Amino acid sequence: MEQLIERCAGLDVHKDTVAVCVHLSGAGGKTVQEIQTFGTMTPDLLALRDWLESLGVTHVAMESTGVYWKPVYYILEEGFTVLLVNAAHIKNVPGRKTDVVDCAWIAQLLEHGLLRGSFVPDKPIRDLRDLTRHRKVLIQERAREANRLHKFLQDAGIKLSSVATDILGVSGRAMIEALVEGKADPVALSDLARGKLKKKLPTLQKALTGRFRSHHAFLVSRILAHLDYLEDEIDAFSQRIAEEITPFDEAVALLDTIPGVNRRTAEVLIAEIGPDMGRFPSSGHLASWAGLCPGNNESAGKHKSGKTRKGDRWLRIALTESALAAVRETDSSLSAQYRRIMRHRGHKKAIVAVAHSILCISYHILSDRKPYAELGAVSLEKREKDHAIRRYVKQLERLGQKVILEPVA
Repeated sequence: MEQLIERCAGLDVHKDTVAVCVHLSGAGGKTVQEIQTFGTMTPDLLALRDWLESLGVTHVAMESTGVYWKPVYYILEEGFTVLLVNAAHIKNVPGRKTDVVDCAWIAQLLEHGLLRGSFVPDKPIRDLRDLTRHRKVLIQERAREANRLHKFLQDAGIKLSSVATDILGVSGRAMIEALVEGKADPVALSDLARGKLKKKLPTLQKALTGRFRSHHAFLVSRILAHLDYLEDEIDAFSQRIAEEITPFDEAVALLDTIPGVNRRTAEVLIAEIGPDMGRFPSSGHLASWAGLCPGNNESAGKHKSGKTRKGDRWLRIALTESALAAVRETDSSLSAQYRRIMRHRGHKKAIVAVAHSILCISYHILSDRKPYAELGAVSLEKREKDHAIRRYVKQLERLGQKVILEPVA
């Protein structure tokens, strides 16, 4: 097989060690192989970098092993062309697996140009990605803690969630805090209701009649304190993200014009795919990388399950939430797309299709630097009508019929 890279290295990265195999072009076109093992402490990685530089290595490849690849990648990225490779794409022959064999196999694949690097964003985007992902973890933890609050209130016989839409709203929070303070009179508790909840006072009094003991008061008080802490942390992260994303404010503002996409979602989009779409040849490539396009599974002429494959789960969550918001708008092309697909494919597949469309729209907006232009549901319906006409005409022509189209008067 043709040698495309004369001086390259394959790395098998672990928590405490890095096995390195270097392939060099020797006399007569023969490949010379050198293997060493290094630690993963920063001084060891600097020694690894110096060793690779002394050998004249130009390209380095490694598997994306958990988070252990990150320190190695960050030290080597400035001096070499580093490829971070999906481990599933470079599996070796079963039964021949050792650290040395693995790094030699990676070096061999790299030498012949058979590896494709994963998308690793630049440092500013990586920092922003860390912030947005941790903020999402905090938001998810807040939702879990709110569910725990629901559970303990149900355990105490307090059916507040059956009457109030949001038990952590102004009225619900006041009632729960009063319960924690030892106030158990349903009439007095219901008097804390505000807004539309005042119209449900009789039902609310029944819902607040329970067996709320000191045991429940302690648990609920700690949950409320944890929720307050999470709210403060989320606000702190949002403030930090707003500072870090300042260089990309124009891109965020453009993405914010898409139906269903708010500023928080736009921040996640920038953090996950970056503002530069030059890394992806087309919107289809971006959707494939994100795992938001149908899979291709065909054998013996039969098409099997076309479910989406694994991709960037953080991006998928953000786009799915945006799709759920976008389909609520009445006169938009995205809501029309949802209604068309949902009729024969179901809700979940329709939402994924809308999320795919939002991602493709984001690609073109960031490429062209133009805001989203809403064409409305009518444009999609007209396009579907024209597509149906062409399809039926072709079917008739295959049956030997000549078709002349005339609009009905």
